[in-house]
Amino acid sequence: MTACKNEAPGTSSAQDDYSDLRSELPNSCTTTDEEILNSYERDQASWANSGRPAALVRPTTVAEIQQAVQVCYERSIPVVTRGAGTGLAGGANALDGCVIISTERMNRIVEINPLERLAVVEPGVVNNDLTHACAAEGLWYPPDPASAEWSTIGGNVATNAGGLCCVKYGVTRDYVLSLQVVTGTGDLVTLGRRTAKGVAGYDLVGLMTGSEGTLGVITEVTLRLRPQQQPQTTVVGYFSSMVDAANAVRAIAESGITPSALELMDQNCLKAIDRWRSMGLSDEAHTILLARTDAEGAAADAEAGEILSCFRTNGSTWAAQSTDQGEADALFSARRLAYPAVERLGNVLTEDVCVPKSQLPRMLDAVESIAAANDTLIATIAHAGDGNLHPLIVTTPGDTGQETRARRAFDQIMAVAIRLGGTITGEHGVGTLKAPGLEHELSTAVMAMHKKIKQALDPRSIMNPGKVLTP
Repeated sequence: MTACKNEAPGTSSAQDDYSDLRSELPNSCTTTDEEILNSYERDQASWANSGRPAALVRPTTVAEIQQAVQVCYERSIPVVTRGAGTGLAGGANALDGCVIISTERMNRIVEINPLERLAVVEPGVVNNDLTHACAAEGLWYPPDPASAEWSTIGGNVATNAGGLCCVKYGVTRDYVLSLQVVTGTGDLVTLGRRTAKGVAGYDLVGLMTGSEGTLGVITEVTLRLRPQQQPQTTVVGYFSSMVDAANAVRAIAESGITPSALELMDQNCLKAIDRWRSMGLSDEAHTILLARTDAEGAAADAEAGEILSCFRTNGSTWAAQSTDQGEADALFSARRLAYPAVERLGNVLTEDVCVPKSQLPRMLDAVESIAAANDTLIATIAHAGDGNLHPLIVTTPGDTGQETRARRAFDQIMAVAIRLGGTITGEHGVGTLKAPGLEHELSTAVMAMHKKIKQALDPRSIMNPGKVLTP
């Protein structure tokens, strides 16, 4: 691994205000070059505001991270930690005058331990790279966000990322055993354990997971692994409405079956995919459900048969158990293509609400009603099996009227999710986009608890300030 070269400092006003800052930061991996800083200003949330950083640190060691945080603590300079920048809520967006710490070069898989079924990784390890390395040992790391080819484990932990497998196997928090963290005061601490059990003290690992860089910088992660997943059987259902599809999802849950994946794509998503890749999906269905079971032997056929029955008794226009693995894989590949396909239609404001499965029909019906009431294109994809919806709100660049209606639809979808007993974010995080919504979901007393925790662990409020909690 090669440390970064020194680059010439830039000349922005923010950098003039911090003219001697760089001399105190780790010299071998710090830059203030304008062009480089531009590329680190924001994540994938195009609707979220971003500022101008004063410097970028791309460390290769924990000591360099600790040095950078200590300098920022002494000067009360904001620190924004960044993984691969694949976030969708603005959590990694720069603030004016901040120091960005990018963990991209800390990308070593330190250990894969088949006996203990755990992996120890640096935060810059790409999700798929870990998956492939575990597979070589007959092991599996289940959390698989749609960005798995690019997103890093540190970012996955910071947002408590989910994915297609999470309906059965849980989210990132379910796999984090231990964390090494540089706190907001510049201290290096180890939280958690390597053992299968452990209840010594408060669950600070759980607290740090999903904290979006507001409580510290993750420098190492110890993850629980599972035995390699069994081959999966795929069931596909076409429906004439999202509500019918949602009723099928509810029926599957009521049957007692937990699929290894249960995904939804609506007509607008299917049209976007067909426009890009000409798969012909939108000609055959208004809404598609893709289900998988990884049960073994006869149990796989039994579960697939029950899922098929739930599709057919809840209004599917066509449903079948796939006998062609290539075709089944192509359909799930299409599901992963849905977001980039919709992005090609215009600017995308991404929702991430989650509701109880019992409320999924009402939530999907509400999304369609909100789209119509606001004359707004909304393409919905969903981890339907766990009630996690991603309505993608599309606008034409430069159309201020569409933007106003899109923002109104965004707020209305969150409000409905809360009213149905759900949450404003299932896996993308709060960032800046959803910080106002958090105050509607959580009570005043609970918000006060959050702020007290923030104050205790980050007394000068330098760790990603303005994200998650509004000032």
